[in-house]
Amino acid sequence: MPIIPQITALVRRSVLLTAPLGKADFRLDTSGVAGVFGGEEAVSAMATVHVYEHRKLLGWYNSPGSYVIAKRYGRLARSKFFDGLFPGVHTDPATLFELDGWPGPKFRAAHSGTIIDETSHMAALLMKECADLPSVEVQGRRTRPIGVTIAELHHIPLREEYPDQISTLAPLYACVPILVSLVTCIMCLLVSDWYSFSMILLGIVVSGISCFVIGSGTFLFTRPEPAEGSPRGDGILSSDKGIVILMGEEAAVNSITRGRFSLRFDSEPHYENIGWCSVLLMIQFIAQLLLIPQGTLFGQMMFVTSLAVSWGYNLWLSAFDKERIQRNILMKNVLREPQLTKYVLGTRTSMVVFVLLILQPEEPDKIMNSLLPNDTKAWRKWKDAVISRIQSAKGFDFDQADWDDGNFTDGDRQLLRTLFQDARDAYDGFTKYHRASGYKNS
Repeated sequence: MPIIPQITALVRRSVLLTAPLGKADFRLDTSGVAGVFGGEEAVSAMATVHVYEHRKLLGWYNSPGSYVIAKRYGRLARSKFFDGLFPGVHTDPATLFELDGWPGPKFRAAHSGTIIDETSHMAALLMKECADLPSVEVQGRRTRPIGVTIAELHHIPLREEYPDQISTLAPLYACVPILVSLVTCIMCLLVSDWYSFSMILLGIVVSGISCFVIGSGTFLFTRPEPAEGSPRGDGILSSDKGIVILMGEEAAVNSITRGRFSLRFDSEPHYENIGWCSVLLMIQFIAQLLLIPQGTLFGQMMFVTSLAVSWGYNLWLSAFDKERIQRNILMKNVLREPQLTKYVLGTRTSMVVFVLLILQPEEPDKIMNSLLPNDTKAWRKWKDAVISRIQSAKGFDFDQADWDDGNFTDGDRQLLRTLFQDARDAYDGFTKYHRASGYKNS
C-alpha cells in the first residue's frame, strides 16, 4: 500500500483545530507585501548587524523586504552569475552598510605642509560631533559667527582596531518577532495550512541564515602608518560650517584625516556566501508570491501578522541614529574620548587669528591666505602685522603708528582699526584658552 496517502490521512486525522474562516469566499492579496513591503526598513535594520551586540544571531523571524535586501546586498557578490542576477555598481561592504563613504572637509597641516582636499568619513563624523558641542563665546565684534573646536588627540589608535559592539535592548525585543513568527507558523500547522506554514517557516530560516552570514563580517577601524620622523600632525579641518583644529601626533591626526571603518569577510573579495544568501532571499520572495495565495484565509492572516510584527521590529531598529552610533564608536572606542573645546568667534578675521595662535604653524601666511584670501593693500598690511606678532610672541596691542605709513585712505584706516580690534579679541580668547586648558604647543 503506498505510504504517502497513509501519511496524509494520518496527518489529517491528527489535526487539532479547524481553520477559522475556512469557508470564507475571499482571499487576501499578499502580492503587495511578499518581499517588497517594509523593504527599506529591513535594509536599514540589516545595516545594524555589525555594530549591535548579538544582532547577527537574532534574525530568526519572518522578515519582510526579502526582494529589496537581495537586490541591495547581492551586488557585493562578484562573479558573472551574480552580476547577471544582481546588476549594478559594485561597492565595498563598508560603503554599502553606510559605515564609510561620507566626504570629509579640507585639511591643511600646520608643520608638514600636507593638504588633503577631501578627507575621510572619520573627519566628517568629527565635524558633526563638534557641531553639536556647547561652545564658549569669545567677546568681540559679531558679523557672521563661526565655531572653532580644538580637538586634543591624546590617544594614538593602533593601525587596526576592533571596536566593541554596542550593547542594546535589541536581543530582548528580538524575542517578540521571533515568538510571533513561531506561533503563527505553528497555528498554520495545526489547521493543516501547509502553504502558509511552509512559507512562514521558509521566511524564518532564510532570514536567520542571511542575518548570520551578512553579519559574519568583522567590523574594524584602520589607519595608515605615517613616515618615520614625521613632525606633529597639527592642522585644521575647514568647512563653511566651522573649523576643527586637530592637535596631536601624526598617527593620531591620520586617524581622522585618513582613517576608515571597514568590514572584513572571510569570503572576500568575491563574497560568494552573501551572493548565495541573496539568491535564497529571491527564492523566498518568489515562493511567497506564488504560494501564499494558495493558503487559507486564516493562514494568510497568520502570514501577514508575522510580517507586520517583524516590520515593527525592523522599524524600531532603523529608528536608531546610525550617525550618532558611529560618532560614539569613533569618540569612545577609537580616539578614547579626546578633549574637545569649542569657541565661537564673531568674525572670520578673529577666527583666523585665533587658529594661528593655537597652531603656531611653520608658515602662517599660507594658512592665513587660504582662510582669508582678501588681497588689498590694507588687508596685506594687516596680515603682515598679525603674522609678525604671532612669530615674535609679542602682545596684540597695536598703535596706529605700528601700521599707518600715511598712504592709507580714511576708509582703509577705519577698516584696519576694525581688523586690529578683531585680532585683539582673538588674542584675548586665546589667552583664556591657554590658561584654562594648560595647552602647550610642542
